[in-house]
Amino acid sequence: MPEPELRGRARKALRARAHALRPLVHVGEGALSEAVVAAVASALLDHELVKVRLQEPEDKKATARALADKTDAHLCGLVGHTVILYRPHPEKPREELQQLARGA
Repeated sequence: MPEPELRGRARKALRARAHALRPLVHVGEGALSEAVVAAVASALLDHELVKVRLQEPEDKKATARALADKTDAHLCGLVGHTVILYRPHPEKPREELQQLARGA
């Protein structure tokens, strides 16, 4: 899990930023496959803040948490069946997203 957990204000700011984004990855009815986890990890590397759409999950909260854990991302929120994840780029993080993650 990434070091330190995001606080409420930071999660709220990142959710607000993600509002205009479209889901980059769609997860089918099956469990999280390695291909889905790899696609989400790749999207996080490219964009840092992503939305993932779950199609009829059995337990959407558990699926969202598992996806965040497997991709070492912060779970910013779960709105309906859409998961919002944030993971800063390891080498060159986007400054505006870092400021939001700090709760600025």
